[in-house]
Amino acid sequence: MTDDQTVDPDAGKSRGPGEAAQPATAPDPVQQLTLKLEEAQKAAEVYKDQLLRKAAEFENYKKRTEADIASIIRNANESLLLSLLPVIDDLARSLKHGGESSDHDSFYRGVELIQSKLAKVLEARGLVPFESLGKPFDVSFHDALLAVPRKDLPHHTVVEEVERGYMLYDKVLRHAKVIVSSRKGAKPEEAPDTEGEADG
Repeated sequence: MTDDQTVDPDAGKSRGPGEAAQPATAPDPVQQLTLKLEEAQKAAEVYKDQLLRKAAEFENYKKRTEADIASIIRNANESLLLSLLPVIDDLARSLKHGGESSDHDSFYRGVELIQSKLAKVLEARGLVPFESLGKPFDVSFHDALLAVPRKDLPHHTVVEEVERGYMLYDKVLRHAKVIVSSRKGAKPEEAPDTEGEADG
């Protein structure tokens, strides 16, 4: 061994049971928080992008749906209008013939046929008239215009139909305008108390 070499007196000695190893350096809390913040920001950007995409998709879907509904509404009566065109043609021909002929009976029968044809077209689409004459007054179906004294009929019986009522499938589309009987001495211009009837 030379003089330049030094010897560590503790070299080669093992640590005793009471001697602990030097602890490793603890992680920096600030650095940990910084890393977590960066991860959260990246996740937030991903979620934001997904949200914007979904919002754009929903807006496009909403616009398409509104356009489809508008188209359906515009074209809802197309079939009905097409079926009415032959009736309009018949009316035009009948009016032309009526103006050139003095045969009023023939003209009247022609108009009757056209009315029947129109009624069938409307009935095929759920529109049908309902009978009111002789029926008890019912606020669900009738609008009373007048009440006339009638001793030969029950109170509030429909004695005249001024304007027909119509059903559209199972819904009352238009109430019938009627004149009803009265046995309470009501004056001709007095209509029945429809509110009282409804409450009863």
